[in-house]
Amino acid sequence: MAVSTILLVVLLLGFSGYAAAEVSSRSTYIVHMAKSEMPASFQHHTHWYDASLKSASDSAEMLYTYSNAIHGFSTQLTPEEAEMLKFQPGVLFVLPELKYELHTTRTPEFLGLDQNNELFPESQSASDVIIGVLDTGVWPESKSFDDSGLGPVPASWKGTCEVGTNFSSSACNRKLIGARYFSKGYEATLGPIDTSKESKSPRDDDGHGTHTSTTAAGSVVTGASLFGYAPGTARGMATRARIAAYKVCWLGGCFSSDILMAIDQAIDDNVNVLSMSLGGGMSDYFRDSVAIGAFSAMEKGILISCSAGNAGPSAYSLSNSAPWITTVGAGTLDRDFPAFLSLGNGKNFSGVSLYRGNSEATALEMTPFIYAGNASNSTSGNLCMMGSLIPEKVKGKIVMCDRGVNARVQKGTVVKAAGGVGMVLSNTGANGEELVADAHLLPATAVGQKNADLIKSYLFSDPNPTAAILFEGTKVGIEPSPVVAAFSSRGPNSITPDILKPDMVAPGVNILAGWSGAVGPTGLAVDSRRVAFNIISGTSMSCPHVSGLAALLKGAHPEWSPAAIRSALMTTAYTAYKSGQKLQDVATGKPSTPFDHGAGHVDPVSALNPGLVYDLTVDDYLNFLCALNYTETEITSLAKRKFTCDESKSYSVRDLNYPSFAVNLETGSSSKSTVSKYSRTLTNVGPAGTYKVTVTQDNPNVKITVEPESLSFAAANEKKSYTVSFAVTGSLPTSTLNSFGRLEWSDGKHIVGSPIAISWS
Repeated sequence: MAVSTILLVVLLLGFSGYAAAEVSSRSTYIVHMAKSEMPASFQHHTHWYDASLKSASDSAEMLYTYSNAIHGFSTQLTPEEAEMLKFQPGVLFVLPELKYELHTTRTPEFLGLDQNNELFPESQSASDVIIGVLDTGVWPESKSFDDSGLGPVPASWKGTCEVGTNFSSSACNRKLIGARYFSKGYEATLGPIDTSKESKSPRDDDGHGTHTSTTAAGSVVTGASLFGYAPGTARGMATRARIAAYKVCWLGGCFSSDILMAIDQAIDDNVNVLSMSLGGGMSDYFRDSVAIGAFSAMEKGILISCSAGNAGPSAYSLSNSAPWITTVGAGTLDRDFPAFLSLGNGKNFSGVSLYRGNSEATALEMTPFIYAGNASNSTSGNLCMMGSLIPEKVKGKIVMCDRGVNARVQKGTVVKAAGGVGMVLSNTGANGEELVADAHLLPATAVGQKNADLIKSYLFSDPNPTAAILFEGTKVGIEPSPVVAAFSSRGPNSITPDILKPDMVAPGVNILAGWSGAVGPTGLAVDSRRVAFNIISGTSMSCPHVSGLAALLKGAHPEWSPAAIRSALMTTAYTAYKSGQKLQDVATGKPSTPFDHGAGHVDPVSALNPGLVYDLTVDDYLNFLCALNYTETEITSLAKRKFTCDESKSYSVRDLNYPSFAVNLETGSSSKSTVSKYSRTLTNVGPAGTYKVTVTQDNPNVKITVEPESLSFAAANEKKSYTVSFAVTGSLPTSTLNSFGRLEWSDGKHIVGSPIAISWS
């Protein structure tokens, strides 16, 4: 991938480069203020913020002041000044800045959008939906931003097209209606932007932002492909929606002060959906800038879609787990790019590749073959790191490199630089059978761990091993599909175990979308190729699929809340193939679970008419914060207003009206009866009818009871409540194995499904 795929949150421990010692020890802090406590002597809150800052530091200046995402400002302080500021009146928190990383076309057909286009009304409302994308910016010349056939910019739009390096206001149009950039936090920490390396403007020099925004809402482009791979029509999920780009990610990462300001501005600009393929951190919600900003956006009726992360298949690996965020994992499409490896012993092995030579991917004939570990003096020679291969041993040969540490495509450049003519990229235990196709710079194919082990045994046993690579192009109709990608981050939710995450999975492997003209498809400096479309993978790609689908639903149902839209996508998601077999997890080769796929794989056609939805209001989320025992200060930093939990009321996380169930039971003596109760409320968004409940699950020692067992709705928007009890009936498990189930309400036409995950502690 052209971007980093592993998400880390790194505390920024300051920076250097200034003469004064005091200044050099400064780092960025985000200061949360209780705006309601502003003394009457101040005419405007910014004057109060400035006075508060001056009381702790004579020389510090505000980077940003925030009005929507939070109430407060960001600034650079020494640790001593930050400590002093904490005790000023009206200061809620002084939090160190965090660095976030990016979570780095056949999709419409795979999701059923091509045959069912008429279901999504070509009304003005569909064209009025605005998707804000926080990413690396946009390449406005991409054909995916063509505005042919679109009406005037929606009257609700309050944003603008900012000018900067290589970017003028004329870059925007009726499709790309706004573009802004936010770099003050980045520059405060890492120094001024070097405009010879990246554009100080909304222009995308990376490709990631163009890819995500065109995935969400790119216009229809015929004849799209990457070097002839994945040929056909490229289109975003919501082709009539408008795009507003907010550039918050730079060569050095994405900084929380910039992210917060972009959310702050997007709220003012009047976006309807926010798409953020970035994240990191597993901190409490009141410390997480994405969660804080998302809460403010949710209050304004904006749906926030975020990637789960690429840290799978480990448990507890996902980020963006707040319940007001829609958290998206990644699955595969039914499309592949096979490239076969033929060995000198006559055996053939399947792999994948997007390699294309000057004009076409010609087969690499039988060629001497060597394992990188045997062509290096380095202990990690098998990884094909820079400078690790011995040219005399590699020249004229195909080299087998193991995955890990450095970028997959970079390994090929190392082989090429040492004189190698081809590469076999082998998965190890960390990647299993997951294959990600890359636009390699030399003939190459990637193989799964099982095939890799067989190939290695040939390499180690044959005195003169040879191999050939044959490129097969594009194949569709691959089964089973989708499968959950191994890299897709998994639950349980480490912050709030009683909220099941991820919410759903969407296509995120080998996705074709628009690309930047400033960089090659691999993102490597040595890659001089330029492409209009690129194929990359990550939960970064699945997130904008859901952002675009949410825009489609918002266009069809303008009155639906963000929670109702998410509910419709979750309760109609599927967890089995048409054959009846359960969705597979490529990491294990076994059925995936709700900790892998959430509610299941999105099915937008069904989501258009879900029958019933689980709705949520701002007050519901505030009650949820009370259930977490957040202090008044912590709640104020999220809600931006005084909210006191009612001491006479019993709050429970289990009562948050979420469309899924994460049940945590304690192991112990079987004589002790353990019962957990969950309450839920359904809202009718379809015709009148009676829904009956069915529950399936795989643990005979847990009895699940739903009360009542049927719900009758006479009118639209009517609400009916029910409770679910989970009772331990048999002997409790000695191990902490998880068990899973499903709860479905059906009127014979609609199925309103919810996943159940039961954990033992």
